[in-house]
Amino acid sequence: MELVVTLLEPHRRAELFGVGDKHLRRLRNALGVQVQSRNTTVRLLGEPANVARAAALVERLQDMMRSREFLDDAAVEEAFAEVQPQRSNIPDAITVFSRDVVAPKTDGQRAYIRAMLTHDLVVCLGPAGTGKTYLAASVAVHMLKEGRVKKIALVRPAVEAGEKLGFLPGDLLAKVNPYLRPLFDAMHDMMSFDQLRRFMMNDMVEVIPLAFMRGRTLNNAVIILDEAQNTTPSQMLMFLTRLGHHSKMIVTGDDSQVDLEPGQPSGLTDAVHRLSDSPDIAILRLSKTDIVRHKLVQHIVERYAER
Repeated sequence: MELVVTLLEPHRRAELFGVGDKHLRRLRNALGVQVQSRNTTVRLLGEPANVARAAALVERLQDMMRSREFLDDAAVEEAFAEVQPQRSNIPDAITVFSRDVVAPKTDGQRAYIRAMLTHDLVVCLGPAGTGKTYLAASVAVHMLKEGRVKKIALVRPAVEAGEKLGFLPGDLLAKVNPYLRPLFDAMHDMMSFDQLRRFMMNDMVEVIPLAFMRGRTLNNAVIILDEAQNTTPSQMLMFLTRLGHHSKMIVTGDDSQVDLEPGQPSGLTDAVHRLSDSPDIAILRLSKTDIVRHKLVQHIVERYAER
């Protein structure tokens, strides 16, 4: 189907299309239509239902432009939310290899799970106890069980929390095991020890120190970077560019607990700043109301935040 929409205020087309035509690119990616703009028209091609939604979106944006001085990002988000189909098939609870299902306990966790199921790159920030790591591992195991990916990669920077542990004996896995223990603990809740060991032997679950990610491209995988606040901006760039075809990347961290050397910027906060306006990247922040550990954890977080 082909449909042509006339621009009512062609002198404001740059505002309508966004910087670098980012609004048009988002429309094309979100609704799966071809978009061609020329002079005072926008030509839309694709499936009838998608073309109709795209035309409605352009008309809605033009209506907004007539009623305000400037079309800001908040207005664009509102317009997209109005015309995009509801994702009613996204489950709240997800299945894992154990008999139990993993379900969100707060609205923030529910939004986090839905973002991971619908976006290829998700960044989640929040204090301790909000389930950032656990839910990321749950979604990864769910996708492996459903056959949607062939591999899970667990990645963490090897940075000590305020103390130097010195030389650690053993092979690579033994050396990084203390840093990756939280990810292992989450995985053990979702599958048996023997099953996890078998997956690791078959390279279906891989444990990777962040420094060993350089030069790799991971396809058909869920890649989880935990404790991302302890990465540098260059390390974060290196990690994010490892994303391969048909893969999903989940970055988690607590920007209030950075263990880098004083003066060293955190790659997590830097990435959030750089990518916050990217429509295909979900960036969420869980709060103290999403803490699901012992009831005292929320009280402790509140008191330390008072500093």
